[in-house]
Amino acid sequence: MNSKPILIVPGETKSVFFEIFFKSLKFKKFNSALILICNKKNFDKEIKKFNFKKNIELLNTHDLNPKNIKKNKIYLIDIKDDNSKSYIFNCFKLAFKLIKSGLTNKLINGPIDKSKTLKKRYLGVTEYISNKFNRKKFAMLIYNNKLSVCPITTHLPLRLVTKQITKKLIIEKVKIINDFYRNFLKFSPKIAIVGLNPHCESILNFNEDQKIVAPAIKSLKKNINVKGPFPADTIFLKKNRENFDVVVGMYHDQVLTPIKTLFEYDAINITLGLPFIRVSPDHGPNKKMVGKNKSNPISLIKALSFLDKK
Repeated sequence: MNSKPILIVPGETKSVFFEIFFKSLKFKKFNSALILICNKKNFDKEIKKFNFKKNIELLNTHDLNPKNIKKNKIYLIDIKDDNSKSYIFNCFKLAFKLIKSGLTNKLINGPIDKSKTLKKRYLGVTEYISNKFNRKKFAMLIYNNKLSVCPITTHLPLRLVTKQITKKLIIEKVKIINDFYRNFLKFSPKIAIVGLNPHCESILNFNEDQKIVAPAIKSLKKNINVKGPFPADTIFLKKNRENFDVVVGMYHDQVLTPIKTLFEYDAINITLGLPFIRVSPDHGPNKKMVGKNKSNPISLIKALSFLDKK
């Protein structure tokens, strides 16, 4: 095996993942071996539905030999009982076991319905995986090679965001981003940080942008190329965003809305701070599109390509 295989947890059984997976393989060839961790019966149904021709080899985890895994091939590890409430967790559990065994350091997961699967146990998949590897310091990066974004808080209701924003947390997330770019992408990024309030102003006596965000930036400037705080309503204008590699926002939609408007499906979600690289397509299960064969595979193609090069 010349390079590490890419583990793939497809996620929800009712999603557009297999459609975009098959489209991705028809669109582009990947050098890395791909190992799907999912229910074989369900996968076989999807193969027939989309008339996928490529050969899939079944793997047995009891006698899994890395030397027998060949590049350019697709493998499947069968997870029984896809109707179980723990099915997706069982898929992840095996993926984590294989990563810890040293088989690979690459993981892609398909869309997960957070309200159904994760419920109130975790804010999102980023937090779930970080918890399973005992990582308290992590970050969500929505990556595009032209511009990426990172929210300081992820899937929090807006009324809870201000309670979570601290100087310590901002510094922590920015350092994680900077380390990832330097160690993994091999360059030091130019980072913009936006304010919490409209225009970085507040009618209240306590202005978070003056008391929390600005001091965090001042501290970070000693070692990192960071500027701000910038108003969120203008930082994504072309003349402004071209000056930066990453825009860090205070909450989820503050930066994810503009990045998806700019690049649509041409972005991937990377969890930073893990002992491996976890990537996912930057979209949800999209149940309304299941079976219509109209879903855009570009985000999964980008995810596979990103890990295929590493």
